[in-house]
Amino acid sequence: MTVMYVLDGTQVRTLEEFWHVVGESIGCGGYFGRNLDAFADCLRGGFGTPGDGDYLIEWRDHEVSRQNLGHPETARQLELMLGRCHPTHKASVGVRLAEARAGRGPTVFDRLVEIIAEELPGGLRLR
Repeated sequence: MTVMYVLDGTQVRTLEEFWHVVGESIGCGGYFGRNLDAFADCLRGGFGTPGDGDYLIEWRDHEVSRQNLGHPETARQLELMLGRCHPTHKASVGVRLAEARAGRGPTVFDRLVEIIAEELPGGLRLR
């Protein structure tokens, strides 16, 4: 029996809020990691999701999330990353930051959808 998890896109204004929403919907006791790698790990099963991968994620009002997790939020996240990344990564993060500030390149929303598609092929419904 397929389990369905519903994400309320109207509650997602920042990446931090996405972690909260996905944690409440899917995670164990409200927790679902707080970074993209942990998110991918959790989607593989055993951290709130069924280990057999028999589940779907329905992201309702995803267009609200798409807008909120667009280039401005992507730039904000990259600014945070730039402040804590290893010195050898600063140049590449800086390039991505400049792109986001210019309204170009993948967004936080794009990356989240990509991770879900990689870890749960065919398991995302954008409504």
